[in-house]
Formats: sequence, C-alpha cells, structure tokens
Amino acid sequence: MSDVYCYGMIAPSTVLMIRDDFVFPPPNGYAEIARTVQSIGGEAANSAIVLARLGLVTKLDGCWVNRRSAERVIGTLADYGIDVSRLTTTDTESADEVVIADGESRTVFGNYAGFHGGARQWNEPRPEDIAEAAMVCMDPWFGPEGVLAARLCVQHGKPYVTLDSPYDDFIAQNAAAIVISQELRDQAYADRDMVEVFGKYLETCAGLVIFTFGSSELWYARRGGERVTARPYAIEPLDTTGAGDSFRGAIGYGLLKGWPDERVVDFASAVAALVCMTMPHALNAPDLAAVEAFIEARKAGR
Repeated sequence: MSDVYCYGMIAPSTVLMIRDDFVFPPPNGYAEIARTVQSIGGEAANSAIVLARLGLVTKLDGCWVNRRSAERVIGTLADYGIDVSRLTTTDTESADEVVIADGESRTVFGNYAGFHGGARQWNEPRPEDIAEAAMVCMDPWFGPEGVLAARLCVQHGKPYVTLDSPYDDFIAQNAAAIVISQELRDQAYADRDMVEVFGKYLETCAGLVIFTFGSSELWYARRGGERVTARPYAIEPLDTTGAGDSFRGAIGYGLLKGWPDERVVDFASAVAALVCMTMPHALNAPDLAAVEAFIEARKAGR
C-alpha cells in the first residue's frame, strides 16, 4: 500500500550553475560556470521526492532508466524511501538532460522530443498500483499509457493531480487538480486571452484549476467559482529547476489531507519557494516541519 503513486518522467540531470555575477548569455555570448552538479530530473521523480520528504509512503513508476545512470538515479530515489521496485533499466538511450541555471531562470537541453517521438520507453501503469494508492500524481506525457493511468484512476475512484494537459483532454478533465504552466500556455494557446483560456479549463475540468506565472501571481478556481489570485512567496532563488514539479507534488499532499483550496495553494507555494532556495532540483526538498516553520515565519513577518 502507498499514500501516493507517482507515474511519469524520470531522468538523470546535470546542472550547470552560472556564477552569481553572470546571467544566461545571448547567442555568441559568454557566462562563467560556478559549479556542476549531478541531479535527477523529470516531473514524476521530483514530485515523488517532495512527497516522500513530506512523510508520505510514495511509489514511483514511469520511463525507463539507462543502465549507465541507473545506479545513481534509482539509488538516489531509493535513499528517500521511495518505492522504486517498478522502475525498469534499459540498454537503449533514455531520457537525459542538461540544465543551465542562473538563479532567476533555468534553461533545459535534453532529448525529450526524440524520447517521446520514438519507440515507447516507459512502463504501462499497473492497475494494482493505482488501486492501492490513496492519491495519484501523474504526468500526461506518455500518450495512450498516460490516458490509461487517468482512466484507471477514474475506474478505481482515485483522485489524481496532473499538469500541463490541454483542457479538452481526458487527463485534464478528470483530474482532482491540474497545474498549467506558462510553457504549456505559450505552446498550446499562443495569442489566446488567458482569462478566456482559464474559463475553458473551469468549464471542462472537474477539479481545481491552477495557472502559474513564475514569481508573479498565480490563479486558481473550481468550476462555478470565482478566479482567485495568490502571490508566491518572495525569495532570493538559488535554482528554480524543479519548482513546478515540487508545487504539483505539494498540491497532491494538501488534497490528500483534505485541506481547503486556499491552504493547499499556500502550502504548495511554500514548498516550491523552499525548493528554489536550494539546489539542484528537488533533492533538498523540505520536510513538513520546515514548510510549516517557513509559513509561520512569513506570516509573523520575520
């Protein structure tokens, strides 16, 4: 049995941190690398780390991991207490990424287009894993297998949290919560009015809809409700890589606890802020006590 079953992207990641007095350069420009750190990328992997750090029994499945990096990736995930028994290693090339971060932004170079455009390199979700979980945290990237995961959740009456799925997609429409990033909106709804697009999500989606805008105010609401705005916590970020994944994972935590939407969003914002204040990705995600202390300190104005 698990509290949360995470299904989706898992990838080895190399993070290049730009020196504080430089920013990401324009074409033909230059920036100084301060340090290089080995990490783990992928939305599902980062969400699983966050949920495990918050004290939930977490199981992870999804894309295959190349044997060259399997010991580092799977071993690191297991060190958090995550159940990695479903993960598959492969001799073929699997998802991989290099991230260049300058504190305010992160630029990702990877092989994800080829990964998703080629032969399947991920496991099919198992019905028993979903049936045994209290909550599911799933990525929408895996075509028929992603839809299958959502359908299994509906079939077994399991709430799931997802991200960046179009409003006319089964995955978005049946989620307990969906988080939509600026990246998805720029790709799928370029030149559309975002208030109108947000309205379309509310019309078609059964759960909580959240639009994030980086460090600017986010929006959230449910069908039939008014759009609410909330400002993320003001921080000095060290590395924003994994912030969205951490936010999504924390949304799942709050929903599993049965909290009201305002508290769920505030808690997730705090988790994302704390992740951004560390590096790399979510490897130094906070535990529950650290999140609660952060929120209390900010409310007290300290």
